[in-house]
Amino acid sequence: MNLYDVIIVGGGPIGIACGLEAKKKGLKYLIIEKGPIVNSLYNYPVNMQFFSSSEKLEIDNIPFISKEAKPRRNEALEYYRRIVTSNKLKLHLFETVNSIDKNEKEFTLNTSKNTYKATNIIIATGFYDLPNTMDVEGENLPKVSHYYNDPHFYAGQKLAVIGASNSSVDAALECYRKGAEVTLIVRGEEIGQRVKYWVRPDIINRIKEGSINVFYNTTVKEITDKNVIVNTKNGIKTIENDFVLALTGYKPNFKFLEHVGVQFSKDDKKIPVYNDETMETNVKGVYLAGVICGGLETHKWFIENSRIHAKMIVDDIVQ
Repeated sequence: MNLYDVIIVGGGPIGIACGLEAKKKGLKYLIIEKGPIVNSLYNYPVNMQFFSSSEKLEIDNIPFISKEAKPRRNEALEYYRRIVTSNKLKLHLFETVNSIDKNEKEFTLNTSKNTYKATNIIIATGFYDLPNTMDVEGENLPKVSHYYNDPHFYAGQKLAVIGASNSSVDAALECYRKGAEVTLIVRGEEIGQRVKYWVRPDIINRIKEGSINVFYNTTVKEITDKNVIVNTKNGIKTIENDFVLALTGYKPNFKFLEHVGVQFSKDDKKIPVYNDETMETNVKGVYLAGVICGGLETHKWFIENSRIHAKMIVDDIVQ
């Protein structure tokens, strides 16, 4: 069995950046991704536009040219795919890492297709695969989804969108403009302050004019086949409903990290323990890269400020 210098778990933008850096330094490396290239970005809504400008999404100083200052999902897919193919990165797709075990000298990775050995591991798996659930009755009904894709699907339907973040606001506006009857259910007292600055006035104005219904200071009590029952500051309300988009955020796969032996902060943020200068965790030879470093603070790390992780990690491995 071949022994790799480093195996990178996750083929998103930061995992690709790590692969580029490992290749430049002459390391024997492999990227393993459970879905297609940049799987998380592939599963973003079809019309999604980034908050960051294109140059801030660039990796390894490879220019990212987009039609607008802030690129869209399809442009990002093209950009990162071309980087992988033109650089002939060693990337195994549609292969899930099930476990990582360590002995004194090396790690053994068991995947859905094979077994590998490596002296170092980089975990760059992001957080988009595990939604935060509401844990209410009816959440598992077929009408409920924690992911949003295409607004056309909801045309002519009574749609409840739960949340007040960028994803929720984008979904509410797009579906309203495709003919859905949209009700926005917000736990707080206003639309989130982190919503894209050019979008936030749009949703506020659509709410003010009555085009989109909203319930502030409200949580979901129960979901049925035909209704959504909510707790509001004025008591329990029943909303007639066909579909629910529960866009309540996402979280890293903590169980996977725990199995590897990675420790976490003792507060409720569950931030993994790692060295700020090398990105190495408390487990020698295991490094973290990208948004997974933020634990439950999923707004802390993103592509533009975690691109530097690749060089930090690989420099530490080769020293």
